[in-house]
Amino acid sequence: MSAATVIEWAPLLPWSVIAAVAVAAVLVVGLAAWRRARGTLWRALAALALLAVLANPTLVREAREAEADIALIVVDESPSQDIAPRAEQTEAIVAGLEDRFANLRDTEVRIVRGGRPDDGPPSDGTRLFADVSRALAEVPRERLAGVLLVSDGQVHDVAESVAELGIDAPIHLLRTGGEEEGDRRLVIEDAPSYGIVGREQSMTVKVEDLPERNENAVAHIRLSRDGGEPLVRRIPVGEAREVTFTLDRRGPTVIEVEVEAGPRELTMQNNRAAVVVEGVRDRLRVLLVSGEPHAGERAWRHLLKSDPSVDLVHFTILRPPEKQDGTPISELSLIAFPTRELFEEKIEDFDLIIFDRYRQRGVLPQHYLDNISRYVERGGALLEAGGPSFASRLSLYNTPLRRVLPGSPTGTIFEEGFHPRVSELGQRHPVTAGLEGTANAAEPEWGRWFRQIGVDINGGEVLMTGVHDEPLMILDRVGEGRVAQLLSDHAWLWARGYDGGGPQAELMRRISHWLMKEPELEEEDLQADVSDGNLRIKRRSLSQEHPPVEVTAPDGSTQTLELEDGEAGAGVAEMPVGQLGIYEVSDGERTALAAAGELNPKEFQNVLSTDELLQPILEQSGGASVAYASDGVPNLRKVSPNRSAAGPGWIGLQDNQAYRVAGVSEMPLLPAVLALLLVLGALVTAWFREGR
Repeated sequence: MSAATVIEWAPLLPWSVIAAVAVAAVLVVGLAAWRRARGTLWRALAALALLAVLANPTLVREAREAEADIALIVVDESPSQDIAPRAEQTEAIVAGLEDRFANLRDTEVRIVRGGRPDDGPPSDGTRLFADVSRALAEVPRERLAGVLLVSDGQVHDVAESVAELGIDAPIHLLRTGGEEEGDRRLVIEDAPSYGIVGREQSMTVKVEDLPERNENAVAHIRLSRDGGEPLVRRIPVGEAREVTFTLDRRGPTVIEVEVEAGPRELTMQNNRAAVVVEGVRDRLRVLLVSGEPHAGERAWRHLLKSDPSVDLVHFTILRPPEKQDGTPISELSLIAFPTRELFEEKIEDFDLIIFDRYRQRGVLPQHYLDNISRYVERGGALLEAGGPSFASRLSLYNTPLRRVLPGSPTGTIFEEGFHPRVSELGQRHPVTAGLEGTANAAEPEWGRWFRQIGVDINGGEVLMTGVHDEPLMILDRVGEGRVAQLLSDHAWLWARGYDGGGPQAELMRRISHWLMKEPELEEEDLQADVSDGNLRIKRRSLSQEHPPVEVTAPDGSTQTLELEDGEAGAGVAEMPVGQLGIYEVSDGERTALAAAGELNPKEFQNVLSTDELLQPILEQSGGASVAYASDGVPNLRKVSPNRSAAGPGWIGLQDNQAYRVAGVSEMPLLPAVLALLLVLGALVTAWFREGR
């Protein structure tokens, strides 16, 4: 407890009135002095006494209690601080500072740990000053002695000025990290956000060895798509080079680039970088061949023409070559079927070929149909929608296409009403799982069809059944391509809403997209993504068993997760993520990648210990940067606000001499009686002098 005495003014009238009185007194006294009147001095003394009375000076005595200054130790716990030996150095610095604060008078220390958000790894670098601002909100500014940052210096939200923080105290950096650090990093300087499927794409990458600039070094980089087999390239260190890749499917593809370890490495996490490239198809080219006009032909045409991304080539065979009715050729308004151009020269240009109720009529020679079989085996897509002719001797099965068709006709045609149903396997297959109206899988809310072709199954998967549980829709993989068989020509009844209709457009869209290998319809698929701080894994399979998956974190550590049953029989799992970078998930056959934070996190773009980012604000505040690796933990001193706050082996904290007023006593310096006597005495003396 201490005491302090000060004089304060408690005016009896407003200061403006007192000022007016003072001006009047000056004029009167001045006039008297000009006339050299006797008693002028006493008049001046009377005026001063009157003014003093009006100002009412008061002697104030304060009882003060000293308050300790507050120092903040802000500990950076961002991911870059996990690089050895920075975590150990950080704890050693904090322990050393606590020991020194124990011997520092009148100083309270508060430790703030920041730099890592609560909702997962940071996506925009180390946000340490956000934590500093929150901590300062609870500290009275007149008591702040200083801020001590324990960090590697890689801070990405540095305040532009001390004034922005609203403080007047030194900021010091106690820097972790080695004395001579070096690191290799991979930088993707330019990459496309989307690309055309099947066309070559390129990105610009650069390998840097920091802090050296070795112009003669060469590094090997590996480029992979969605964790697949990598392509190896050699590029010079320090130079930006283009590397090429090709997208093989629509939808997002993670392109990962990795470089081998450099001569010196702090972390391998910035030796990997990735981009997500959205694969888009330029235009889907579909060839629809209708064997004969029928009610469903318009439904097929409307479905394909309504999609703006589809280029449809449609031919309907109205007049077979063998028809001879005497009509002159000049009067026929039919387009000749360009069989050679379509099925020999440009067959590879089509993404999907559809035969709708086609039968052998001599229009397509056998070797053209053989070309279609080879087209499928090399990766093409074929949809065969059969009608009554498929069960006859004119069936497509009696052509070279038999080697790619999964169902062989038995010769039976079922002509009766039935409700199509999704098979047990189809309830797990993405083409038919969750179709509208399948809430009750045993009795779907779909309209009836009235014709079905009987077949024997030679391969593939039966996803839908019809009359007497006979196969209605079969999907099969042949070589590198895919085939679908729809064993009825009555799907168009759904499009017209007959008997309640059904999801004809959605079913045909799914079949077409599965045939063209769209990723969202793969029946065996592994997916992973990071959201809300959690890694979510989904494994889709036709098997009812869910083998465990292995998760590889960005730092190389692994963890095995068991999958649980999810929607449509998929296996799902979830785990929290605590690291920045790319997580790799594998089930032994497939690999999926997911990025926590940004694909190329700012946190690891440069991990060298530095004070360059913080130097401007350190200089503004009068603080200093101390490297723990070479200088250890500095001594602490209390310094006056206008004195230097750093020196060899020590750093200073501001001595604010803050206090709290515990009590106040007041005493007027001019009591009313004394003031009256002074004024009257001065006036009487002035009158007496003037009267002589």
